[in-house]
This record gives sequence, C-alpha cells and structure tokens, in this order.
Amino acid sequence: MITRRTVWIMAVGSGLSVANLYYSQPLLERMGVDFAAPASRMGIVATATQVGYALGMLFLAPLGDLLERRRLIVVLLAATALALAAVALSPSFAWLAVASLVLGAATVTPQILVPFAAAIAEPSERGKVVGTVMSGLLIGILLARTASGFLGSHLGWRAVYWLAAGLMVVLMAVMARALPRSTPTLVGTTYGALMRSIAGLVRDLPALRSSALFGGLAFASFSVFWTVLAFHLATPPLHYGSDVVGLFGLVGAAGAAAAPLVGTFADRRGPRLSIGLGLALMLAAYAVLAAFGRSLTGLVVGVLLLDVGAQCNHISNQTRIYGLIPEARSRLNTVYMVSFFFGGAAGSAAGAAAWPRYGWAGACGVGVAFLAAALAVYATTRWDRPSLHVRPEGEASS
Repeated sequence: MITRRTVWIMAVGSGLSVANLYYSQPLLERMGVDFAAPASRMGIVATATQVGYALGMLFLAPLGDLLERRRLIVVLLAATALALAAVALSPSFAWLAVASLVLGAATVTPQILVPFAAAIAEPSERGKVVGTVMSGLLIGILLARTASGFLGSHLGWRAVYWLAAGLMVVLMAVMARALPRSTPTLVGTTYGALMRSIAGLVRDLPALRSSALFGGLAFASFSVFWTVLAFHLATPPLHYGSDVVGLFGLVGAAGAAAAPLVGTFADRRGPRLSIGLGLALMLAAYAVLAAFGRSLTGLVVGVLLLDVGAQCNHISNQTRIYGLIPEARSRLNTVYMVSFFFGGAAGSAAGAAAWPRYGWAGACGVGVAFLAAALAVYATTRWDRPSLHVRPEGEASS
C-alpha cells in the first residue's frame, strides 16, 4: 500500500531528476556560440543525451527487478551528479557531446521510480498513481526548460549544470530517507539472464510492442518541436532569447498538471481511446503550429495541445504495459522507454537536420510525419490483452 506522501515524493523526485535531460534545449544557441558550432551540429547534444538515456534504460533500468530499488536510486543519483559536473566543465564540443551521452545514461532514476510506484499501488488505483508520478516527471521536463532558459540568460549555461549537480546531491539524501525499502522480484537470477528475458517479453507481448511504437513515434514528434523552438524564436519576426524559450515550459506545465486525470481516464475507459486521443491532439497541435507558429499566441496554443496530447499518449501506454506482467514491470518499462527515447533522439536529429534547409514549415512537416506513422500503427493494432508470464532463467515460479 502506497501513501499519498510517498507518491508525491516519487513525483517530485522524478521531476527533479528527469529535468537533467532537458536543460540543454533552451541553451543550444548559447552553447553553439561558445563552441562556434552551427544549429545542425548543436542538435548532436540533444540527440546524445537522449541516446544515452535509451542506453541507460536498456542496461541499467532492468536492475529495478533484480536489486533493492531505494539503494539503486541513490547510486544512480550520485552518478548523475558527477555527469552534470562533467557537462559544466566541458572545454570543447566533443567533451560536451560525450558528457551529455553519459549524463543521459546516468539519468534513469525516473524509470526506476515509476514502476516502483506501480508495484506498490493498489491495482484499482494504479493508473492514478502512475499518472501522479508521471505528472511530476512531465512538469520536471517542461519546467527544466523554463529554469535553464532563465538561469542561462542571466548566469550562463554552465551555471545551470552546476546548480543541477548540487540539487542531485540533495535529492540523494531525501530519497535515502523517504523511500520505502523494496524486495527484488527476482531471486537467484543473473544479470545476463535478466537481459535475455527482455527479448522474450518483446517476442511474446504484442501489446508491449505496439505501445513501444506509439511512445517512440509520439516522442519523436514531440522532440522535433522542442529541438527547433530555440532557433525559431531567435529568427524574425520574433527575435527572442533563451529566457522566452524557457517560458514555454510554463505553458506546457499547465497541461502536465492534468496527468492524474489522464491516468484515471485510462483506468476507467481503457488505453485504446486515450492513446488515440493523445495522438489526435498532437496532430492538431502541429496544424496550429504550422499555420500560426510565427505568433506567440499560435505557439502557446500549439504547445498546450502538444503537451496534453503527449502526456495522454505516454501515461496511457505505461498504464497499459504495467498491467501485463506484474513481476516484470521494470523490464516492461525498459522496453517501452528505450523505444521512447530512441524515438526522441530520432526526432531531435530530424528536427535539427530539417531546420537549416526547410525552416519552421519543414520542422512541422517532420513532426507530422512521425505522428502519421504512429497513427498507422494504431489503425492496425489488435487491442486484446494477452495473459502471459515470461520469466528469465533462474526466476522462481509463482
């Protein structure tokens, strides 16, 4: 049984830790000036962070099924603090790119916390609990841009990363005291067997495969927008800096506050409707952004629709997969989130490549293309839920 206090601690911890992945986005132009790098090259920094996160999800997050989760979380936060310091010390673009990759790999704490919350929640409230923790995560993603944009314009981009490193040290102490101890769900299982079992989950669970595709393609579309926004706002007729880019995080945070409601909706109505609604809202967002994206009003409306649609899709997918095999939630989450962040990396790379050649209209077109692919998967998905239990070698039967 999970208490409300624990849920909110997990939500805040998820938000503060995941924020580390997004501090760079409003700062890409400033970083580019420091390292004399064009926009297309600076896209590598955002891409490297997301690729690193996907690799961390693949090789580190499954440990949530094998190890005691509170201790694992504390160790990961320590590694994240060191990686943030390495980014702040970057003497060259190559160092920055590599340090960003390492930072992404270390910052997998939220993906230990979310399945942890799902595991100790009552089944009838799992969507609501996951939605609450995810609301913290989503608000962290969005406010990270606000904080980094504001601080970066006044203190410089390196100060943002030094402050984040200190914050991770504080969060380590809070998590060590506040989180309950967990019991590993796997006994007598090796790391190799744990990793091999992931392939079995992908092979045997169609719902996992389709949700991974929905999540990856939707996040690719989402990342296109946030990667090019700083460059778009700096061009005529807007001429805004990183502080204004960050303010758009506040707009998105207003939508992210609805995440618990999305989770409750998914509990009651099922994931098919809520996933489809999320994809439709994101498509509507790009229609607004393409037509009215040269005005602040058009951008604000587009951001609201995009963020609400993205969270609707994401939370519904997670609620769906967590109900498949309870003892494998960390591995299920690994498959989903690896796809999610490889999608994000693809979106960042595609957006950065499209911007210099095709501008705002081209970037919006790339975002729509990813959503069209997701809708094609949605139209061909079977929505019956399998009842399978896939165990790695050495896992005890229940």
